[in-house]
Amino acid sequence: MAKTMQRLGDGIVVEMTADEVRKAVEEGTSDAAGRAEVPELSEDEIKHIVDIYTRPERIVSVEPGKEVVLSHDEGTVKINAGVSGGAGLGIDCGRLVASELYERALGADIIEYGHIDYSYKPLRPILADERILVERTLLVTTAPFWYGAMPNLGLYTQPDGPFPNPTELLNKGMINEARESAEGMIEHAVRDMVYVGSGIYEAGADCINFDTTGAFGDVDFMATLTATEELKKRHPDIIINIGMAGEFVLGIHGGLKYDGVRLAGLWPHQQVKLAEKAGASTFGPVCNIVTSKSCPWNIARVITYMKACVKASKIPIHNNMGMGVGGIPLSDTPPVDAVTRASKAAVEICQLDGV
Repeated sequence: MAKTMQRLGDGIVVEMTADEVRKAVEEGTSDAAGRAEVPELSEDEIKHIVDIYTRPERIVSVEPGKEVVLSHDEGTVKINAGVSGGAGLGIDCGRLVASELYERALGADIIEYGHIDYSYKPLRPILADERILVERTLLVTTAPFWYGAMPNLGLYTQPDGPFPNPTELLNKGMINEARESAEGMIEHAVRDMVYVGSGIYEAGADCINFDTTGAFGDVDFMATLTATEELKKRHPDIIINIGMAGEFVLGIHGGLKYDGVRLAGLWPHQQVKLAEKAGASTFGPVCNIVTSKSCPWNIARVITYMKACVKASKIPIHNNMGMGVGGIPLSDTPPVDAVTRASKAAVEICQLDGV
């Protein structure tokens, strides 16, 4: 039987037959369905994924008229210096020019702005400078303007912050102390997220993006939900996107509840309901890549989670699909064959509002 080019979750090229691709898809959807207790993909959906991943073309796409909105995770910074250890293009320009490039050269649907530190805590002391740059950029662009950063609760732990690290305390069996420290971190993080988010919104930004929410588990998620709720009270018309860090909320605290719902252990279709209640305008669910498994296996997991999330949601779903999430290999510059296949499959089967 003829083989087609496929990739593993780390980007390595492998060859698989159509039968092997189908088996990977079946195993992937079974894995996700079992974990989140959601339905597996139907026979037609499995066939659809197999068809997309066994096509000979290097690049695939949706039909004209079925396109969705594309947003960019800290895109303007990645034009120049980059993040993640230098994962940028190295083009010598600032964020204002990078925004113009995204809009006019690349035809971006949304300009996503962020500082190189990309976390709310270090933004607090430089908010005045950021507001000036935001205002200047808005004067020369017309695309919707998102300002993004991470809650990044880890920055509130010693030595960078004032609180002992809850995970270190847990390793010592100091559960009560770990919880007390986590609750203090939440209070400080909410203060910073509301202060920065409010300031940037008043400068003219169209949306505040809480990116990589839940990276520090339920502590991180609680801070983001609380900050979202407070920002909506202050600015009823504010647009807020909550983008997650993973498909499963880790229980760093373990006892945190929002609106009576325990945060630890929530899956995307459960996370989105709390994001709605807090006041989020859009939600970015995540499914992390498993680097040792094939992309067909990974995308089957993604679509299984996202289908349930879309069905449960009353707000637009912009699935996180990029470096290491959404069925796309974990590499600084994800291969276009894997990106387009994953995007097409997720958009067509899940009926996403954006990617």
